[in-house]
Amino acid sequence: MDTVINQTDTAVDRSVAGAMHTFPKTCGPATTVADARAFFGNPKVHALLVVDKGVLVAVVERADLAGCDERAPAAPAGALGDRVVAPADDLRATWDAMAAAGRRRVAVADDAGRLVGLLCLKRSGRGFCSDAGIQARIDERAAARP
Repeated sequence: MDTVINQTDTAVDRSVAGAMHTFPKTCGPATTVADARAFFGNPKVHALLVVDKGVLVAVVERADLAGCDERAPAAPAGALGDRVVAPADDLRATWDAMAAAGRRRVAVADDAGRLVGLLCLKRSGRGFCSDAGIQARIDERAAARP
């Protein structure tokens, strides 16, 4: 089930942890700009999470790669800052900040900087992608392969 805050602004779990996707795709610090551009070839991909030994190093967005050398590492082009939230952060406040920034993905990291999830705002803007929904799409694609 996907997390949706209804018109009365309520949710079962009002924290980011209650709505985040817990098995996001990641890449390592050796990922190049060329690798990142290939990753962004999928229109559903909005953020590349660069992780080193479990610690989030950077969140790279498409626009970050403009003008970057294809052979350069992608991580220095990215940022953390407003691209990262804590699991205990208020979901409504985070959602509002994402909308204001025009951002559909934010990484979720603990106090030690370890990646624990990804908050994925649906294209409709009316809720967040769930683990079950994402797993169902993965399974559908796998079943469709010859």
